[in-house]
Amino acid sequence: NGRVHTTFNLTIAQTGRLSSTDPNLQNIPIRTEIGKRIRTAFVAKKDHVFVSADYSQFELRLAAAMSGDEDMIKAFNNDEDIHQLTAAAVLGLKPEDVTKELRYRAKAVNFGILYGQGPHGLAAGTGMSYGEARDFISKYFEIRPKLKEYLDSLREQAKNKGFVETLLGRRRPTPDAQSSNHMVRETALRQAINMPLQGTAADLTKLAMVAISDKFKVESKKFKEEPKQLLQIHDSIMVECRKEDAGTVEKIMKDVMENIYPNLGVKLKVDISVGKNWGEL
Repeated sequence: NGRVHTTFNLTIAQTGRLSSTDPNLQNIPIRTEIGKRIRTAFVAKKDHVFVSADYSQFELRLAAAMSGDEDMIKAFNNDEDIHQLTAAAVLGLKPEDVTKELRYRAKAVNFGILYGQGPHGLAAGTGMSYGEARDFISKYFEIRPKLKEYLDSLREQAKNKGFVETLLGRRRPTPDAQSSNHMVRETALRQAINMPLQGTAADLTKLAMVAISDKFKVESKKFKEEPKQLLQIHDSIMVECRKEDAGTVEKIMKDVMENIYPNLGVKLKVDISVGKNWGEL
């Protein structure tokens, strides 16, 4: 029918995320100028628009909830800038005195920790020296003891029980956590730290996709034409709908996604964008 179609796979990514093949539409670059221009080639059909709903700092919010870190939970629930607060706490500054550069370093640590990143990786990613990166991570864990405890418990579970699991109980076996090869073992332990967080994000996103589909059917009378979910890329869901239905679609997606797991303990936040082509989102 003259449109690009991808195939989504449920059982390829070890974390439980959907993967996309033939073509891989999850791999269209976004951070570069050429990537943005490539995205403008993906266009909604006549009189339609794309509505994209993206979970904000999803895995970091889940890390706060799953580790029970009260300071992180409070910051998210009060809509505070988690990276600015982290930099201020680590460096002993007032939040308003945190520069863009220091906030960037804290952001790199906040996300890097979730992937089991050490001083080498942080230094390479931020331009810090190895010593600075090591000290930053050390102070970071001093102000986030609950998070450190949780991440350490995942490493122990991977070694002792042979699996880790998501909040909803989906497991990933971790046989390589017992390997005598240092590199193989460390890779397995990094994956063991990341899977419960990324896997829980994947589980909740799938629940949201089902709930959005159900809601569109229930609310079908509100639409000139039923909206269609086209893409799911990690923490975002993209829908195509009639131009005049975009406002209703936005409201439904935001409401469903932010309330998909009410007992989480931390507020989920969804950012919405609308455009005639993918590059505008």
